[in-house]
Amino acid sequence: MHTIEKKSTKKAWAGAIGEPAKEFPPTQLPIISGKIPDGLRGTLYRNGPARLERGGIGIGHWFDGDGAILAVNFNDAGATGVYRYVQTSGYQEEAAAGKLLYGNYGMTAPGPIWNQWQKPIKNAANTSVLALPDKLLALWEGGKPHALDLQTLKTSGEDDLGGLTKGLNYSAHYKRDKQTGEIFNFGISPRKNATLNIYKSDSTGRIIQQAAYQLDGVPLVHDFVLAGQYLVFFIPPVRLNVLPLLIGINNYSDLIEWQPKLGTQILVIDRETLSVVSRGEIEAWFQWHFANGYVDASGSVIVDIARYEDFQTNQYLKEVATGETHTPAKSTLGRVHLHPQSGKVTSIQQLLNQHCEFPNVPQQNVGQASRYTYMSTFRSGTDISQEVVNAIARFDNKTETLSEADLGENRYPSEPIPAQDTQNPAQSWVLTVVYDGNSDSSEVWVFDSDRLDAEPVCKLELPSIIPHSFHGTWNPAK
Repeated sequence: MHTIEKKSTKKAWAGAIGEPAKEFPPTQLPIISGKIPDGLRGTLYRNGPARLERGGIGIGHWFDGDGAILAVNFNDAGATGVYRYVQTSGYQEEAAAGKLLYGNYGMTAPGPIWNQWQKPIKNAANTSVLALPDKLLALWEGGKPHALDLQTLKTSGEDDLGGLTKGLNYSAHYKRDKQTGEIFNFGISPRKNATLNIYKSDSTGRIIQQAAYQLDGVPLVHDFVLAGQYLVFFIPPVRLNVLPLLIGINNYSDLIEWQPKLGTQILVIDRETLSVVSRGEIEAWFQWHFANGYVDASGSVIVDIARYEDFQTNQYLKEVATGETHTPAKSTLGRVHLHPQSGKVTSIQQLLNQHCEFPNVPQQNVGQASRYTYMSTFRSGTDISQEVVNAIARFDNKTETLSEADLGENRYPSEPIPAQDTQNPAQSWVLTVVYDGNSDSSEVWVFDSDRLDAEPVCKLELPSIIPHSFHGTWNPAK
């Protein structure tokens, strides 16, 4: 009797998350093509969920995977890579038990109901990285950062940065002012009405000033903007239904409700005093990420944003963890003009109609006008309900044109990270980690930032597959 083999409907991108990622020690990376630019000196760090199952049981949402850090150091001898899981206490406990023990953003703790009260949530340390002079922080917005060694990626444990007392969380989306060295961040403490905690740190990461403001209900605030002398928060109309969460019968992801009638709330904060300058309100939309913000010549705050019409994106991201998606969630690059003293939005324009995610600007331009915005997008003709981002691009704000790197069929680049050349400040490079679904392998690609549509100047081979990751940073050589 013949068994009919069921053809998998999974796309090539699913190969990157098919099994837990394998760590590797410091390894010289072979050059596949081209050469490493002489002025590219420093370290690329990337963070993302690398283990999406344990003991044969899958996690509930892509956001729940255990974080692992990739470091690729470019030096005169070539490039060296190292890849390690962040050794959170939850990761170590689950590794020892050989099974999932904790709840998280998209899942409740397995087992009897009292497990959900004892182990409600695990710090997954999987979202972003902050490179400080003497340590690397693995960031996750629902808890404290974990400190790692900049070279070996050995985890030393949770870090309170000298100010994160009990119950204070530190978000994944800090903003660093390259001119002053100051680092700004926030954290949400969920209660009946959440508290927005705002932090200012010196260049070592130590918190030197903080402020707290009460919000309406418990919203999902993932990112904010540094714009000149202001910190700007856009609070989308999603709210957490807290009660089922507290009694352990459901998870955060399934209890976050899209409530467009609430509109998007705006909070403008003075960066010096951390006091409120204004509050405003505008039509409903959702965003995970901002590209940048700045104050223009007229004193208006300009904010560039990857903007969704609704909260479908959460369902799409939940599906990613299964290796198969079917929910379309399109975000476009928009620009908001805001009067900072009144909190009034004077206009919203769409800069691009194609999908935009993980937008960013060169480090030296954070908080001020930037000619270029980098982003992840989709290749032309992609069914966005079925795929993960498969192209990177640069938008020129001066000419309003987009240049794209099309990496070819079944190749999936990570968020593009611009890196300034150490020898020639006018030159910059774009770094991305590519999962090649054709060969089931991962590579590091380096592009000339002015020639994204040309062949990469260098491709490096990685020893094992790096699953699709969230955020990274470039730490230039000193």
